[in-house]
Amino acid sequence: MIEFKDVSKTFNAKEGHVAAVKDVNLSISDGKIYGIVGYSGAGKSTLIRMLNGLEFPTTGSVSINGTEISSLSGKPLREQRLKIGMIFQHFNLLWSRTVLENIEFPLEIAKVPKEERKKKAQHLAELVGLAGREQAYPSELSGGQKQRVGIARALANDPEILLSDEATSALDPQTTDEVLDLLLKINKQLNLTIVVITHEMHVIRKICDQVAVLDAGKIVEQGPVLDVFKHPQQTITKRFVNQETGSSSLDDTTIVVGELLEKYPNGLIVKLTFHGDQAKLPIVSEMLRQFPDIDLSIIEGNIHQTQEGALGSLYIQLIGQSQDSLYGALEYLKTMRVETEVIKRG
Repeated sequence: MIEFKDVSKTFNAKEGHVAAVKDVNLSISDGKIYGIVGYSGAGKSTLIRMLNGLEFPTTGSVSINGTEISSLSGKPLREQRLKIGMIFQHFNLLWSRTVLENIEFPLEIAKVPKEERKKKAQHLAELVGLAGREQAYPSELSGGQKQRVGIARALANDPEILLSDEATSALDPQTTDEVLDLLLKINKQLNLTIVVITHEMHVIRKICDQVAVLDAGKIVEQGPVLDVFKHPQQTITKRFVNQETGSSSLDDTTIVVGELLEKYPNGLIVKLTFHGDQAKLPIVSEMLRQFPDIDLSIIEGNIHQTQEGALGSLYIQLIGQSQDSLYGALEYLKTMRVETEVIKRG
């Protein structure tokens, strides 16, 4: 269990005191993938550096399995750091060393015998999908392959926690998904706790169990990824979710809604949210069969996959001869466990 309790971090700068992290409280359970998302300057990297003792909180405490990191120094701190692997945005590989030699490097520092570290490095190279590339140098690798070396190196000391600091930011979309799939595989195969720092909501949606949204050093929203995607509360969270789901901007939606209601003033604009198997069922078409006097216009829709199943949303306009039919249709959708929200009334 990782716990941040009332954590703040202030730096002294020329312009005075700069508060990078403010009153952060969060808990991360063992074996989970926890995402911390925020824009540049939100305090994400400062937060993650307090986990491995590269920074210490100005106030509050950071603990891992009951051990307070800020209370450690010298050898105990070095031993604690061996339990934490780190993946970096720009790989941080040694360019004069081969793939295997890069993976071996942490084991050399830990004074692991040569034959043992070679065997382990070979196993890790195969685990991350680099079999056959063991003798290649970083200059001969693609961006995705370099990050795989970085992941293997981070696993060399059998860490209990893996920290990922913008690990996919320098990669193209396809390679990003390949690296994320690898992190999921490692999490499940090794039961490894992974803390992901990112500004990409796609990363959060694809692999994380829980998410915290960081803004100006404060956590403004946190919870299970599915819940945050379904019901974002804060403006910044809605912005992140809309960027990932491809939803129209608020202005675009407002214009479309206004035009539809002007043409059909008796209609209802409704947002439907589907989860899991609901996204695969013909619920809307069945509703229209149940209420044949209702017409439907689709404004926009999308569907995405999370670790807790599919999540889809659909914006529609319902037009009927009577209010009873319209609200009867809404009640039918609710009985099918579809979340409905009337966002504009005619």
